[in-house]
Amino acid sequence: MGGGGLALGAVASWAGLRLDGGAAPAGEATASPGAPAYLGALTEPWQGDHQAGITTAPQGFMSLTAFDLRDGVDRVRLGRLMRIWTDDISRLAEGRPGLTDTEPELAAHPARLTVTVGFGPGMFDKAGMAADKPAWLAQLPSYPIDRLESQWSEGDVVLQVAAEDPSTVAHAARYLAKSAGDFLAVRWVQHGFRNAAGQVPDGMTFRNAFGQLDGSSNLQGEEEALVFIADAAAPAWLRGGTSMVVRRIHMDLDRWDEVDRPTREVTIGRRLADGAPLTGGDEHTPPDLDAVNALGFPAIDAAAHIRRARTPDPTQRILRRPYTYEASPAGVPSDTGLVFITFQADLPHQYLPVQARLAELDLLNTWTTPIGSAVFAIPRGIRAGEYLAQDLFA
Repeated sequence: MGGGGLALGAVASWAGLRLDGGAAPAGEATASPGAPAYLGALTEPWQGDHQAGITTAPQGFMSLTAFDLRDGVDRVRLGRLMRIWTDDISRLAEGRPGLTDTEPELAAHPARLTVTVGFGPGMFDKAGMAADKPAWLAQLPSYPIDRLESQWSEGDVVLQVAAEDPSTVAHAARYLAKSAGDFLAVRWVQHGFRNAAGQVPDGMTFRNAFGQLDGSSNLQGEEEALVFIADAAAPAWLRGGTSMVVRRIHMDLDRWDEVDRPTREVTIGRRLADGAPLTGGDEHTPPDLDAVNALGFPAIDAAAHIRRARTPDPTQRILRRPYTYEASPAGVPSDTGLVFITFQADLPHQYLPVQARLAELDLLNTWTTPIGSAVFAIPRGIRAGEYLAQDLFA
């Protein structure tokens, strides 16, 4: 939905995990029969070539906070903030409180916590760093399907915080926002959820609020070249980084409820029960876009979502990391939708052509409306002794 139709690789198997995150030796009991598994001590690596929270198997809960620079914040002050955040994130990801944490007990259970930091185009302009802004870093073009609201759009800096526990997410997001208070002002906050760990079988594709499998043809992690920037001409702070698109997409559940199941399947081009294309096979079978039905019409409608989300170029694929948002699920009208997050190495080549096709003609547009949009550059990961985006701010 909203992009190149791409589910992350199988979520790590939770069976047999010990509290230290390692695999339990054969025959060693990890919990009493029927007891829920304890996942709070599980951690994700926070150092490496790439930031965590991109190809990391999606956690159950996510919070996005976009900030605007306060007046007078320049390159030097942003570098100071990155040093603060680097220390904060390293501690939180390991289950340790930050140095100024007034609720340290809330940091004790990281539950696979990841934090991803990105920079919007406005940051470079406002901080006197326009010469360092990547040429591709700009807000998306205006699409006819958009009904964008400023309360969900743009931003100079973004924090994506995700974990298997909403309390962990809430504490980390708030603590990091407090740490940035002298440098940044909160512009918007978006929360999202998907299946919590252990709720569905390992590797099952996320279902969105329409009940459809969302991301059946997603990148599985093996196409790293499509996600991370490796161009030798790119600045050092971006080599190993990526681009991030955030689209808040309202889903009209009230009108979707009035649509019968066959119409829903024609709209998507897939069976709702198992995600298989209408031309047969299983969820991961490529659709046969040349197939016709008994009447001689295309078996997959010309405006079906999966047809519009595909291009002849196999490199025009993106990594999706979507989450459901739900502000008023039972209201009339309901306020539910998708926080659609994508990562791609080459935004103009991979994302923009697919988004243009979907905006031009996609049956799903009848029930979906983009109401928020933002683009960010995600710096590379950090190594021991470094701080976030050191190459940019040093």
